[in-house]
Amino acid sequence: MKNRLVRETRDVRRATQALATHLPSRLAPLAWIAYNYRWSWDPDGPRLFRDIDPLRWVRCQHNPVRFLQEVTDEALEKAANDASLVSRIEAFAEVLEADLARPPSADGIAPLQPIAFFCAEFGIHRSLPIYSGGLGVLAGDLLKEASDRALPMVGVGLLYQQGYFRQRLDASGWQHEYWIDTDPDLCPAVRVRGRDGHPLVVTVPLWGQVVSVHIWQVQVGRVPLFLLDAELPENSPLQRFVTDRLYEGNRQIRLAQYALLGIGGVKALQALGIDPVVFHLNEGHPATAAFELMRMEVAAGASFQEACAKVRQRLVFTTHTPVPAGNETYSADEIRTVFPDLAPQLGTDWDTLLGLGRICPNDRAEPAGMTVLAIRTSRCSNGVSRRHGEVARRMWQPLFPNCPVEDVPILHVTNGVHLPTWMAPPFRELLDRYLAPGWSETERVTDPRTWEAVDSIPDEELWATKQEATREMVERVRTHTVADRLRQGDPIDYAMRVVDAFDPNVLTLGFARRLATYKRLQLLTQDPDRFLRLLGGHRPVQFLLAGKAHPLDDEAKWILRRIFGLKSRPPLYDRLIFLEDYHMGTTRLLAGGCHVWVNLPRPPLEASGTSGMKAALNGALNLSVLDGWWMEAYDGNNGWGIEGAQDADSSAQDARHASAFYDLLEQEIIPLFYERDAQGIPRGWVKRMKAALRTIAPRYCATRMLSDYLNNVYRVR
Repeated sequence: MKNRLVRETRDVRRATQALATHLPSRLAPLAWIAYNYRWSWDPDGPRLFRDIDPLRWVRCQHNPVRFLQEVTDEALEKAANDASLVSRIEAFAEVLEADLARPPSADGIAPLQPIAFFCAEFGIHRSLPIYSGGLGVLAGDLLKEASDRALPMVGVGLLYQQGYFRQRLDASGWQHEYWIDTDPDLCPAVRVRGRDGHPLVVTVPLWGQVVSVHIWQVQVGRVPLFLLDAELPENSPLQRFVTDRLYEGNRQIRLAQYALLGIGGVKALQALGIDPVVFHLNEGHPATAAFELMRMEVAAGASFQEACAKVRQRLVFTTHTPVPAGNETYSADEIRTVFPDLAPQLGTDWDTLLGLGRICPNDRAEPAGMTVLAIRTSRCSNGVSRRHGEVARRMWQPLFPNCPVEDVPILHVTNGVHLPTWMAPPFRELLDRYLAPGWSETERVTDPRTWEAVDSIPDEELWATKQEATREMVERVRTHTVADRLRQGDPIDYAMRVVDAFDPNVLTLGFARRLATYKRLQLLTQDPDRFLRLLGGHRPVQFLLAGKAHPLDDEAKWILRRIFGLKSRPPLYDRLIFLEDYHMGTTRLLAGGCHVWVNLPRPPLEASGTSGMKAALNGALNLSVLDGWWMEAYDGNNGWGIEGAQDADSSAQDARHASAFYDLLEQEIIPLFYERDAQGIPRGWVKRMKAALRTIAPRYCATRMLSDYLNNVYRVR
């Protein structure tokens, strides 16, 4: 097993050496840095590449491997002669080497028996486009936090050749989707090879045939992320398409993806000599991992029931949503088509096997669900906020018919965000000056006492830091928006208006997330005339919107189009901007610069939500329905809340919540923002900013989240 891990290191080293041949010797450490995403959450990491050629860095989508292959020799030679830049590169290489050399943390988890974290998407960085939204970004944050804590963990996912779709809006506001191929050889990913030097191959039975997959390794600090890839010449076009697009609309293809993720992921770890102490299924998509683990037990002589019992002790499961689309079900015929030989391989009959995924196991008419399968085959299940835990216990109580709702064995671990990734460098530098040394270390960052020093930060400095981030955001939004409008065919004078009209001194609200219908983007313009008065008043407001509607979600697309239908009415075209092609970089930009973060989900469908946590780390105040994480975070002083009771009358609830949204803006938020003292400082606003930082940062960071998983879910000590 040790040799296998050495070989995996050699795969990275081989790629690093090949890339270094393109570089002057003084820049050679950059090749090693480029193949480890640890650079992405260091304040100076992105600048090491950007400072060589800023324009090329942008054109390469902040992809360091592609960048180092495409940047000109002239730019490289100039960088090699920049003593300051070379010194920074060498210093970072030393930091990375020291980080990787640390011994694993003493949590009872061995490097060759790590936590295996399975997920359909991973949001590590925008340069690896295998994510769609919050689920993937949460997965990426957990891997990064595990790396920071030297916790033995591996990630398992799929390498999508086209990833999630790219987005363009036409002049009417209708969303159009397109896909771009991702060349893994141009990404910070290396193909895992066997002892013979050839790519390692594992096979997965699908549709009565064998699908071959390669394994790619992406290094996330100390944590390897293994991605399965079916784009091999020996596979048929149908088989190759399985790893083409994230959340493919075809149901049979999607079920085949989940088979590769779960069954193939277990086989990949076995081929790599990794025997996880716990398999963490993040959402129901990888629930088929249970089948492969059962098959291994049956092959070793266990009965089906014995195999189920043994496997249950190794699996834990996190459910992320009560929305039906996130809890997929499949008919018996669909499952038998994709897995025709599965029941005999597990030593059981189809009715018994399908019963694992049914709420009523003996009801042959009931489809089998991925979430039900995951709950039934896991020893521990959890929701992702306190309220979601309550919702999940009610929702899945039929699986435990003799158990009162309050005793249903579904816990909650409220999500958290990776602070080094999402807190902008100016805010980190500010906290370095006023919080105690080592404030961001694991032992201290979750301690509320660490954050009491936030109150000692001079109002002037905190406000200046926020305004610096806002100015940077506004400048980038102006450039982005002019290009978007010209591509949409808008007149030049209209496209250019944003340069003068979008103002860093105006109260700026952000709304950036998946444009699922339950997120209720339409509430912003529920009362168009009132909305326009807010934008154009003597104390104006401006909005930044971003997000993607699923290609099959026409209702969400119509909502976006209706908002665009108002764009010809002044002052909307000056004060409301939609940023196309939402990605992790968009979230970081808006969370850093917006003054208020808006979230208006229909309760209780927001299981957690994490974008507001990211905004709070950067001095933004949340204005949200009291659902998901905000229901437990809001204390009356750290933002604003809209009642979150469930209501069967959705139209009445929409009207009530929209009115509350407008009332809070008009009566509290706008006056507080524009109330300045003689020095031009909004003292009352800054007081709330401090309260938000002090109460949200220690409780809603990934450090606390991972500790909760270790103590309450993994329980391997």
